[in-house]
Amino acid sequence: MEHTHTLIVGGGQAGLAASAHLTANAIPHLIVERGSIAERWRSARWDSLTMNGPAWHDRFPPMDFSGWAADSFPTKDAVVDYFEAFAASIKAPVRCGVEVYSAVPSDQAGYAVETSKGVIHANNIIAATGPFQVPTRPDIVPDAAVRQLHSFDYKNPRQIEDGAVLVVGSGSSGAQIADELMQAGRQVYLSIGPHERPPRSYRGKDYCWWLGTLGKWQAKVPPAGREHVTIAVSGADGGKTVDFREFAHRGMTLLGMTQNFKDGLFYFAGDLGENIADGDKNYLALLAEADQYITQNKLSFPREDSAKIIPPDPPCLKTPIRQLDLQASGIKTLIWATGYKQNFDWLAVDCFTPEGRPDHQRGVSSVNGIYFLGLPWLSMRGSSFIWGVWDDAAHIAGHIANPAA
Repeated sequence: MEHTHTLIVGGGQAGLAASAHLTANAIPHLIVERGSIAERWRSARWDSLTMNGPAWHDRFPPMDFSGWAADSFPTKDAVVDYFEAFAASIKAPVRCGVEVYSAVPSDQAGYAVETSKGVIHANNIIAATGPFQVPTRPDIVPDAAVRQLHSFDYKNPRQIEDGAVLVVGSGSSGAQIADELMQAGRQVYLSIGPHERPPRSYRGKDYCWWLGTLGKWQAKVPPAGREHVTIAVSGADGGKTVDFREFAHRGMTLLGMTQNFKDGLFYFAGDLGENIADGDKNYLALLAEADQYITQNKLSFPREDSAKIIPPDPPCLKTPIRQLDLQASGIKTLIWATGYKQNFDWLAVDCFTPEGRPDHQRGVSSVNGIYFLGLPWLSMRGSSFIWGVWDDAAHIAGHIANPAA
């Protein structure tokens, strides 16, 4: 049986950050990855995807994006190159093509981890498989009714057969995919739920800068009742603010949350106006906080009063559609941009809450030797981002090096 002091499961941003900090603490370790380094960026993203944060922000502190301007938005292929280069720079001990089947407490100290390449014994396990593990979608539309795919499987408009498209989900993925399909000449319907809609930039600074400056990235817990509210932001086309009203004025049909499908009819909630209004409120509130910060600190940032102008309501917002006939609308494809759930079925250790969530404090599990990294709100709002996982990885490596500290 092979032995390692610490086994990292996952070779993406979390696993590589953990490796860098373990190396800095002189802790022997091994990374196992069932695909390749940054596999999700390779195979589970659409072709035109760019980072949603600028290159100066969405990176590890020790390494810049080579060949990209600080305020640009690197492509998904550039992100893969970045992580491969970083792995090489730290000589990360990564084994690709190794799938983990199970991890159980060992008869000896530590854990026995069964993989596709044999059993590995580890004193510690860092679960670094990330937040995007299993695509989820409501089971309300029969497969035979219309072609359906998750945003996980979407690649480009050429993949979609002729006809209209219904996109369900108003986060970054849903908004960007819907916009791309409309730019490709498709008739697009977009089902919108509760969301946050920050400005791409304001008064010369990207929204990532504003969230850091205003202390929002460092928030420890999400606002009550908004734990699962998604963020609509985009780095596409050089970066732009997501404006659903603007989408509609260009020809997209906006709908409320998708509720049901029966006898060829889609049914939508009557919450479209409320969801759009709440998104606008979130947008304008951030502008107001930024203005206040500029005034209080006597900064000479350029004014941007035009950013506060909300376009008029399009017809689909004035008179929301509550039901839609599949055949009459010409919808041939349904894309679910409805997110993911975590999957730790392989980790047969009593370190989960009764609801099945990891039981931890800043990634340090309730069970000795088990750690979690890269999850949303692990220690703060920014924990699942590239820069945020770096800070959490430092904390976990420090705990492994000195558990009593």
